[in-house]
Amino acid sequence: MPDTYRVIQWATGAQGVEAIRAVLDMPDMQLVGGWVHSSEKDGVDLGTLAGRDPIGVTATRDIEAVLALEADCVAYMPRNTSLEEVCALLASGKNVVTTAFLFYPKALPPADLDRLLEACEQGRTSIHGTGLNPGNLSGVLPLALSGMSRRIERVTLQERADWTFYESTHITFDNMRFGRPASEVSEDASDFLRFNSGIFKEEVALIADALGAELDEITTDVELILAENDHDIFGTTLAAGTVAGQHWRWQGRREAAVRVEIETLWTVGGEYPRHWPRPQDGWTLTIEGEPSMRAHFLSLASYQRDLPMEEHVRAASIATAMQAINAIPAVCAAPPGIATMADLPLIRSRGGFR
Repeated sequence: MPDTYRVIQWATGAQGVEAIRAVLDMPDMQLVGGWVHSSEKDGVDLGTLAGRDPIGVTATRDIEAVLALEADCVAYMPRNTSLEEVCALLASGKNVVTTAFLFYPKALPPADLDRLLEACEQGRTSIHGTGLNPGNLSGVLPLALSGMSRRIERVTLQERADWTFYESTHITFDNMRFGRPASEVSEDASDFLRFNSGIFKEEVALIADALGAELDEITTDVELILAENDHDIFGTTLAAGTVAGQHWRWQGRREAAVRVEIETLWTVGGEYPRHWPRPQDGWTLTIEGEPSMRAHFLSLASYQRDLPMEEHVRAASIATAMQAINAIPAVCAAPPGIATMADLPLIRSRGGFR
């Protein structure tokens, strides 16, 4: 194991800047490079991009320059993913942790899986997808709690979130298509929605395979709720009659019975329909079996201090990024290939009480 892990940060959005801050605070990690999408960030010091003092390492849009760097791991966190980019990083000898996709690459189309494995073999590297959901809450937590089970009938994770407070309106309106006519929101309505649905299906497959569910199929359905009123969301109008609620369900079935399910209850504007399930905000995991268990998770900036809403929203980005950064040593130590949440040892905080 290296004395110092040399890390490259790929993309500097909400999660990326939190990852930079984390690496800078780790005594055994060194930030050696960073890739950015926008020309405005090209050439800017990575410390400056993360709101810290300059560190003498600048961001670049030049992929070849990043590939040429000597590094142990790349924290890959872009808005739009590329299997080609990840394979190039892996083949160049850099392990990859990502919060963007590849949560269970074994569920990929065979050609894509073969390409990924070939890159890992060429670079003697590993790929690990993780985060919050998909990620720890839909992957690690069910597996950890399953250690108390004699028999499992069904695993369900419910996520309830009001995206009204999420300032990244390009994701809310452009990618997820809130504020659009209902005809424009479905699994096949756009490349992004198809991709987004696919990563949740990967997580269903991960849990099912790890716990021996032997699924026959994984299905997707979404129920849409139209806004009754206009809403102003950080300067963007969500008009009455457009999509203000999305209730997605990804279900893994065996012999018609649902064995593994991820359910998301997402709203913008706070119009929560009466007939929807009413879990608390956050994530609720239920394992039905012998015994049956339920756990609820909500990430906030603090439970003791009175802080503004934007700090609580930011807490989810911190949690997502830290799950990946804390995994870097385990990923670097893993054998070449795919290192899923079911494969790695328990990932703990490396900052701890420092």
